[in-house]
Amino acid sequence: MKSTLTWICALFAGLTCCGAALAGDVNPDLHAGNPIRIGDINSYSNAPQITEPYRNGWQLALDEVNAAGGVNGRKLEVIARDDGGKPDQAIRQAQDLLTTVKVDVLTGSFMSNIGLALAGFALHNKKLFVAAEPLSDAITWDRGNRYTFRMRPSTYMQTAMLVEQAAKLPARRWAVIAPNYEYGQSAALNFKLLLKAKRPDVIFVADQWPTLGKLDAAATVAALARQRPDAIFNACFGADLGKFVQEGNARGLFAKVTVVSLLSGEPENLSALDKQAVKGWIVTGYPWDQINTPEHRRFAVAYVQKYHDHPSMASVVGYSTLMAVAQAIKKAQSTDAERLVLAMRGLTFDSPLGPVMFRAIDQQSTMGTYVGTLEQIDGKNVMRNWHYADGKGYQPDDAAVRARRPAAAMK
Repeated sequence: MKSTLTWICALFAGLTCCGAALAGDVNPDLHAGNPIRIGDINSYSNAPQITEPYRNGWQLALDEVNAAGGVNGRKLEVIARDDGGKPDQAIRQAQDLLTTVKVDVLTGSFMSNIGLALAGFALHNKKLFVAAEPLSDAITWDRGNRYTFRMRPSTYMQTAMLVEQAAKLPARRWAVIAPNYEYGQSAALNFKLLLKAKRPDVIFVADQWPTLGKLDAAATVAALARQRPDAIFNACFGADLGKFVQEGNARGLFAKVTVVSLLSGEPENLSALDKQAVKGWIVTGYPWDQINTPEHRRFAVAYVQKYHDHPSMASVVGYSTLMAVAQAIKKAQSTDAERLVLAMRGLTFDSPLGPVMFRAIDQQSTMGTYVGTLEQIDGKNVMRNWHYADGKGYQPDDAAVRARRPAAAMK
């Protein structure tokens, strides 16, 4: 890894960073002497493999924005709090950030249940909340509200990207494995509905719903194998993904079926596989060392130089979340929540993956992700034959959104 990091730094040294565009059009307000405070709440203690790269991402963006003069003549300050993986703790932290620290904006969260809890808090307190990592469709649809926006491509969006590839497979008999909470249930439902729409001939022969972090890999793989599927849709991640792959390889399951897998090509999930070979899986992911666009080169160079490590997808999300908030404040010329909501709707900003916009109708960003296949090369699982799936092409139409999103959320 060290030689790769040295190579990318040398190759792209001297490029300017993504945040420089914020330097212009400074317009101080009445509180120019005080920093703009952003309260970030995330599972820093119990999901460090995700949240530490996420923290690195927003810290890099924070440094860039402040080095360029801040926003509207004011520096940004981020006060980070740990939710411990518990919704009630996240709410306590949010309340303290609002009443004691008096933050102007809330950001963060990784788990869907925590993101939903913070979204409800934002609505009750009429404070802008930018949900960074949680994938739950409910955040922007069924339980969406005026004050909550979401950065990362949703469960529906990423599942639709995979279905586009899955529908081309000859497989007819499908099995599903997904963690038994909102994210996994939503991923499985979306996959079934979207695949059946494209391929009415497919049938689903088995569902496995392990508790997050407690996958019984032997029993799960045996149950799947008994149903003799042609293909498997997997939504497990982290340690559960590693156990699933190890047991599936040991029992020869993956030699007989094609696997379509959500999130498995992201560096933070590839690391959970250790040296277990994964071959031919169709995945969403982030092949950071192969992306050669100017905006990503700038981001990757800056990240590697600052942290002496490669970025992960969480790093991209953290960076983009802070940049979006900065651009919204600049556009609104204010930290007032109502003005920020109006500024965020339709806001377009630059990210390491290219231009991103927050749709006005559901306040979901158009950030995309990468879709490709996993292969093992020199003992390392990597994405190959990948392409960038732009999020704007994988969202439902306005009528479908209106059918699920509360009318009050769209006012």
